[in-house]
Amino acid sequence: MKTLESVSLKIIVILSLIIVLTLSTCGQSRNVNQSALNMNNISKPENPYYSHTDTTKLNLTDAEWKRILPEELYEVSRHAATERPFTGKYWNADIKGTYYCAACGRRLFRSEAKFASTCGWPSFFEQEDKKSTILRPDSSLGMERTEVLCGRCGGHLGHIFDDGPPPTGKRYCMNSIALDFIPDNE
Repeated sequence: MKTLESVSLKIIVILSLIIVLTLSTCGQSRNVNQSALNMNNISKPENPYYSHTDTTKLNLTDAEWKRILPEELYEVSRHAATERPFTGKYWNADIKGTYYCAACGRRLFRSEAKFASTCGWPSFFEQEDKKSTILRPDSSLGMERTEVLCGRCGGHLGHIFDDGPPPTGKRYCMNSIALDFIPDNE
């Protein structure tokens, strides 16, 4: 009985933390404009594997990823960390363009597939192509979810849910830090 109580208490604590974090950031409004979106350093000389055209699968060691990625991106991409809701630079973005994997440069999503969800992370109803992402079961944090990984480097991008808009009914809920963006006019 003590084990069940312990598990129940852990679930209550985790849910409480999620609610507090969500409520603390819900009232924050961000005006995202094109200059804010272009703050990406798309030229990444420290990452020789970054490419918007190469789709060859990458198989690097964790040490190599740690060496070439900024710390926050490394934690999300390689260790499935999650940025706080309503804090990423793309959650509220509404500019036409293409989203790429920030770790390897693989094309992932078009802005036409992006929609305004209330979750606090950039959300898309479909991927760029069938090979741009990989889906994997995820039972972390005591929940059954489906993790979305980059189809080229295997980096964690976020999760997919079945509560998105037509035509797919899917919601690819992504971490902004795991994405780079290039507007159509560039």
